[in-house]
Amino acid sequence: MSDAASQETAFDRFIRKTRDLFAQETDLEKRWTALNPILAELLADPASIEASKRWRDCIPREKRAENHLFYEDPDYGFVVNGLVVNAEGYQHIPRVHDHNRVYTLYGLIDGRQQIQRFERLDDGKTENLARIRKSVDVTCGPGEIDLVRPYEIHSEDTVGDRAVAVIVRSELSEGIPSARYIPEKDYYWMVDGPMQNRISFY
Repeated sequence: MSDAASQETAFDRFIRKTRDLFAQETDLEKRWTALNPILAELLADPASIEASKRWRDCIPREKRAENHLFYEDPDYGFVVNGLVVNAEGYQHIPRVHDHNRVYTLYGLIDGRQQIQRFERLDDGKTENLARIRKSVDVTCGPGEIDLVRPYEIHSEDTVGDRAVAVIVRSELSEGIPSARYIPEKDYYWMVDGPMQNRISFY
C-alpha cells in the first residue's frame, strides 16, 4: 500500500469514489442509487462516527434550517452536508418539506430518527395549497440511508436526545427555495434552502 493510500481517510475515500461514480454514470437515477453503498461505507467508519460526536448542533434561524458544509465538488457540483439535531432543535419549524430540484441522499451516522414520506393529492396549480397524505412512517438508526428525489415530500424527526446525518446533495441548496408544508391546514409556502456552516469533517 502506498503512503498516500494509507493516509487516506474514510471521508477522502468517499469523495474519491463519489467523483469516480459521477464521472462514469450520467443517468441521475442510476447514479444516486449507486451512491448508497459508498455512503454506507462512510457511515460505518469508526473514525467518522467519532468525529460526528463533536459536530455542534445545527441551529435554525429566521425559520431557515442550518446545515454543516463539509465539501462542495468543483467539477460535479455535489455537496456533502452534516445535520445535527437534538430533540428540541427544530420543533418550532414545520418539519414537512421538499428539496425542490435537488437529489438528496440522507444517511444517519448517529442516533435515531422517524422518517415520514407524503404523497400529494392535489394538482399543485393553486398557490399555497397542498393536500398531502402520509405514505411512509418508519424509524431509522445508524447506517440507514434514505434517497429523497426532487420534489419528494418528507420529514425527519429526532427520536431520543440527538441525531446526526451525513447528507449528499446534487448541488448546494442554500440559494434554492424549497417548500414547507402544514398537512393539517393543506398549506405550503416557499423558504430559502438551508444556511451553510462550513466546517471540517474531522
